[in-house]
Amino acid sequence: MPVVERVWEWHFAASPEALWPLVADTARIGEANGFPRYTVTDLPQPDGTVRRVGSARRFGTTMTWEEGVPEWIAARRYSHERRFHSRLFKRLASRIELDPDEAGGTRVRYSTTMEVAWPLALALHCGGIQRTGKVIDRLFREAASFAEINQPQDFSKSPSDISPAVRNRVTAQAKALAERGHEAAERLGAHLLDAPETELERMRPRALARRWQVTPRAAIETCLAAVREGLLTLRWDLVCPQCRGAKVTATSLDQLPQGAHCSSCNIDYQRDFARNVEVAFEPAASVRALGAGSYCLASPLLSEHVKIQQHLAPGERAVIEARLPDGAYRVRTIEPGGGSELIVADGKVPEIVLTDADPALGECGKPGRIAVRNDSAALRTLVIEDRRWAQDALTAHEATTMQAFRDLFADAVLRPGDQVAIGRIALLFTDIKGSTDLYNRVGDARAYGFVREHYAVLTRAVREHDGAVVKTIGDAVMAAFTDPLHALDAALAIRDDIAAFNRRLADETSEHVTVPIKIGLHSGACIAVTLNDRLDYFGTTVNLAARLQNESQGGDIVLSEAMAAEAGIDERIAPLNPVAETAHVKGFAEPVALRRIPAPE
Repeated sequence: MPVVERVWEWHFAASPEALWPLVADTARIGEANGFPRYTVTDLPQPDGTVRRVGSARRFGTTMTWEEGVPEWIAARRYSHERRFHSRLFKRLASRIELDPDEAGGTRVRYSTTMEVAWPLALALHCGGIQRTGKVIDRLFREAASFAEINQPQDFSKSPSDISPAVRNRVTAQAKALAERGHEAAERLGAHLLDAPETELERMRPRALARRWQVTPRAAIETCLAAVREGLLTLRWDLVCPQCRGAKVTATSLDQLPQGAHCSSCNIDYQRDFARNVEVAFEPAASVRALGAGSYCLASPLLSEHVKIQQHLAPGERAVIEARLPDGAYRVRTIEPGGGSELIVADGKVPEIVLTDADPALGECGKPGRIAVRNDSAALRTLVIEDRRWAQDALTAHEATTMQAFRDLFADAVLRPGDQVAIGRIALLFTDIKGSTDLYNRVGDARAYGFVREHYAVLTRAVREHDGAVVKTIGDAVMAAFTDPLHALDAALAIRDDIAAFNRRLADETSEHVTVPIKIGLHSGACIAVTLNDRLDYFGTTVNLAARLQNESQGGDIVLSEAMAAEAGIDERIAPLNPVAETAHVKGFAEPVALRRIPAPE
C-alpha cells in the first residue's frame, strides 16, 4: 500500500518551553483544521491492559481505528499512531519535534505519514496534502508569534455559528456581571463567544485567572456567578487518580457517586473531595453547544501533569534526554502495576526500573539524563507525572469552603445519608462575649443591629481569605477554610476589624457599647454531611474548634497546638507573642494543648 509522507520545518525565536503548550495542543490543531470530533471506546483485555477503539463520522461514513498510546517528552517531542479498520486508509502517524538552538530559539519539525490505497494517495498528492500543509503552516506560525510574546492564542479562528442575538445577550449579561463587581466577567463573555471549542471544555478558573491576569478568587467567583446568570454550567468531575480524566460527571452534588471505574486505566477508585472531585465549567447549551467526544484524545495538553510518556519493549534500556524542574514526581506505567514517588533535585532523576509491580528507583544520574529499563516480560509505557497537577484544579472541598459558593449555591448538598471524608479542614468559631448583657443594656432592637453589623464584618473577612461561613448558631459563627494559614489570617483580620468596629461604637453611643469577640481555631479531619438542608461538617475536629472558642476571653485568639503545627503557622504567630497553655475542655478526657494570641494593647 502506498505511503504518503510530508514534513514541515520552521525556525522560531521562541524557546521549546514557550512553544510546547501551543504546537503540542493537537486537539486545537485538529479543530482548526476542520477535523471531526471523535469518541474512543475502552475495551479491557484479559491481561489487564486496555484496547482503545476510535470512531468518527467522516465523508458520510463511520471510520474506526485502533487508537494508539501516544509518546512524548514535554517541550521536546510528541508522536502518535492510529491504525484504521479500512481497506482504503490503513495508518496515520504524526510527530512533532522541538530542538533548541544556541540562540534560545527552536527548530520545529512536524511530520505526518499515511498508508492509503492508490486512489486516496493520488487525491492527497493532487491537492489534499497541500491544503492541509497550508493550514499547518499558518497554525504553527501563529503559535510561534504568540509564544514569542508569551501570550496564549486561539489560532485566529472565531466561531461563525453564533447568532447575533446570542452574541448580544452574552455581551449584555457579562456587562451586568461586571457592574456587580465581577472584574473578569467581560473577559469571560468574550472567551465564550470567540474561543475555540477546545478552550471551552472543562474550563478551570485558575487557568483562566492566569490567562486573564486576575486573582484566582476573582475568576472563580465570576464563573460561579455566571452559572447563576445562565452563561455557564457547573460540573462536578470525579477524576481518575492516574490519568486525571473525568470518568464521572454530575451537574449537581447529590448526583455524584461515591466511586467510579476508569476504563482507560482499568482501575476502581473512591471519591475524595480534596483530591479527585473537581469543579469545572462549560458554556451553557444556549450559548455554545459543544459536541460529543474530542478533537484529539491523545493530546499531551489533556494530560499536562504528564511530563514523559514513552514505550519500552521487554528488556529495553533507554536514556531519556529531558531536564525536569526540581520537585516531586510520580513514576508509573499505563499498563497494570503500581507507582513510586520520586524527588528531582538539581535536575537529577533516580534510575527507573519498570517491573510487573511498583517501579524500582536506583541511584541518581546526571542532570538532564533519565536512565530507565524495562525488566518486565511485556511492553511497558513509562509515565512520569508532576505531582503539582492540582495547581489549576478547583477541588470540591475548595469550592464548598468559599463564601461565594455558599451564597449562590446554598442548595448544593449531598444525598440524604451520604457523607464525605475530608482529610484536612481548618475551622474558625466566633462568639460574642457577654451578649446577654449587651441586649439588657441597649435593648433588643439596638443590640440586634449591632450583632448584624458584626456579622457583616466577620463575613467580609472570611470571604477575603477564601473561606466560607458554614452557619450561625445564636450569635456564634462557624467558618471553614481549606488552608489553615487562610483561617489564621481571617481570624487576625476579624480581631482587628472588630476592634475598629468597637471603637466606633464606643464613640457613637453614650453607653460606650462594645461587642467583644471570642475566636477559636482548629484543623484536622472531619466528614461533610447534609444537615438542616445545607452542607455542614461533623466530627471531633468540629467539636474541638467550637470548644476552643469558649477558651477565648474576648479580643484574644485561641488555636490548638495541632493548628499551630500546620505549615507556616508557627512562623506567622511568633511575632504576636503567643502563650502556650493547656486546658480541660468539655467533652475531651485529656487536657488540650493550645496557643493563645493575646489581644493587642
